[in-house]
Amino acid sequence: MMTTEAADLQPLHTLGLLARAERLSRLTEAAQLAPLLAGAVAPVRVLGGGSNLVPGTTVDGTVIKVELQGRQLLGEDETAWYVAAAAGENWHDFVQWTLAQGWPGLENLSLIPGTVGAAPIQNIGAYGVELKDHFHALTALSLADGATTVFTPEQCAFGYRDSVFKQAEAGRWLIADVLFKLPKQWQPRLDYGDLRSRLAGEAITPQAVAAAVMAARQSKLPDQAVIGNAGSFFHNPIVPAAQADALRAAYPGLPVYPHAEGRAKLAAGWLIEQAGWKGRQLGAVGMYEKQALVLVNHGGATADDVRRLMQQVQADVAERFGVQLQPEPVWW
Repeated sequence: MMTTEAADLQPLHTLGLLARAERLSRLTEAAQLAPLLAGAVAPVRVLGGGSNLVPGTTVDGTVIKVELQGRQLLGEDETAWYVAAAAGENWHDFVQWTLAQGWPGLENLSLIPGTVGAAPIQNIGAYGVELKDHFHALTALSLADGATTVFTPEQCAFGYRDSVFKQAEAGRWLIADVLFKLPKQWQPRLDYGDLRSRLAGEAITPQAVAAAVMAARQSKLPDQAVIGNAGSFFHNPIVPAAQADALRAAYPGLPVYPHAEGRAKLAAGWLIEQAGWKGRQLGAVGMYEKQALVLVNHGGATADDVRRLMQQVQADVAERFGVQLQPEPVWW
């Protein structure tokens, strides 16, 4: 474990904002947490890959950078392989490793940035698959005293880009490792036309699906190593089905997806583009030219710059469509 005062956070999150932490501690072993907490400056915050984060210029308290490593097959039965990964493992690398071992299921989640430990918090999802679809359990450490607790799928209360770790249990846990249940009877998920068209004429294998997902993402999302961004910046809004029907009648090109309980999901990127923000810049930040849902840092931006752009995009979408967009990233 290493602790740094007045630590530079700019290289530790993908949006690349100018930011410093009062104290930064790097956690490489779970046993380090309890003594770390005993000497921590409050508040205590947990940092994974920083791909879903908007830090302020000065972040008070202690930031714990999770660098726990390890991945292994814990067991199998007639239906599934049970594969565990430590929280600090890179998510995309872990997915590709499972595929290389012949354990499919996570291929649609290829190239999602971040760490394994952050994935359940957000219930990451892409191309018709969510993390909860292949989740079995996780081990979490209390940020009060370092004590260990195992969470089942039911206890995680997964929802759309949501979990108990963003709601009732927010700020109380550090996820140490995640256990996945990967199916032996694999069925491809090709719900999206983009994937079907990319796979036309090919043999449908988990590796082929992963390659198609990666190609699709790379065609419209900026490389975080080249231009700072936090991926999709806004949630796709969930609205009553009647409101979605009225909007689609007024705007026939609006993508609408069915959702549970008489509601529907709208495409936030389409709303933002129609509001005139695709490729448009406000100071040091803007909405990406190839995907209006992605907010990018053109260099030297701060959280204040991000907030100004976010609020302007929200106002313009609300004025035109009567829909309120909600940001995805965590704000520090």
